[in-house]
Amino acid sequence: MLSFLRRILILLLIAILSSTLIGCGNNQDKDAGEEYPQEVNFGILRVPNEETIAIAEGFFDKYFRDKGIKTNFIVFDSGVDANKALASGSIDFATMGNTNAIIALSRELKVEMVWIHEVLGEIEALAVKNNSGINRIEDLEGQKIATPFASTSHYILLNILKEAGIEDKVQLLDMQTAEIVAAWERGDISAAYTWQPSLGKLLESGEILVSSEDMIKKGFITANVNVVRKEFANKYPDLVASFIACLTEGANIYREDPNKAATIVAEQLGISKEDALLQMQGSLWLKPEELLGSDYFGSSDAPGAFGSIMKDTSDFLLDQGSIDNSPSLEEFNKFVNPLYIEKALEILNKN
Repeated sequence: MLSFLRRILILLLIAILSSTLIGCGNNQDKDAGEEYPQEVNFGILRVPNEETIAIAEGFFDKYFRDKGIKTNFIVFDSGVDANKALASGSIDFATMGNTNAIIALSRELKVEMVWIHEVLGEIEALAVKNNSGINRIEDLEGQKIATPFASTSHYILLNILKEAGIEDKVQLLDMQTAEIVAAWERGDISAAYTWQPSLGKLLESGEILVSSEDMIKKGFITANVNVVRKEFANKYPDLVASFIACLTEGANIYREDPNKAATIVAEQLGISKEDALLQMQGSLWLKPEELLGSDYFGSSDAPGAFGSIMKDTSDFLLDQGSIDNSPSLEEFNKFVNPLYIEKALEILNKN
């Protein structure tokens, strides 16, 4: 009888231990030994990028919700408000222009840059109205030009005006993208530097005078990047890597089937498929392996050139009074962190 009871107790103990292990396995960070958070908050832009595709195609279900994590997507019109949300801890990740990432570092926000969504080309541009008589940059003298301040568009616009020698001879207006479209339609502004999809609305009655792609050739590089709170990244490094793997799968759809990607983006952003494809072709989408090259992140052993690009941009923003201090090159090289891209490749190679 005692032998029978002992067997029953052993079986019950095994069942309890198995149930506990299964439960932990479903909601733990196996690398760090920490429980996963119940939810992760992503600050996003409504732009035609791989993040938009990944959300629509359910890749966040694959990499997050299957671990029992709820994913929330909060739309920001620019990186200014996203930085405020990061500072308060209300979001964990944020997509923003690299100029706003510079502002985050200069203000000592506890974040780091882990990804480049796209290098900006014709997706951002300076638009002028048709038949306005503005045919070259110098013709903008005395005109009102709108752009979201502290954005990639603002940075490129300032360099364009400085190069033409008219930076002090125009009236710059700080407007969000929706405000730019409304001001354009009212006739309150003569020109605007903005990004898609608001740029597309301006081009219905206007034309591009100069684009960010034109400025790349002159050494002015801008990009939409992703930053993450350091506290989150340190606690859940595998989730940051999973996020990058998720984005990579989204970008692969565009690389393998641009028309399919355009259809997805069009449905998500409420634009035509033709416009979606045109906008996606207006920027450079880089593979993880390319981002780990010397032109961008580099590796954990050797920093790439993007830290220097950020430093040069930061020095310009300081000269313009957009930031109060410009971090050192060493600080930027630490800020542009390739570790999670390297870990993401390990995840992708296993799948």
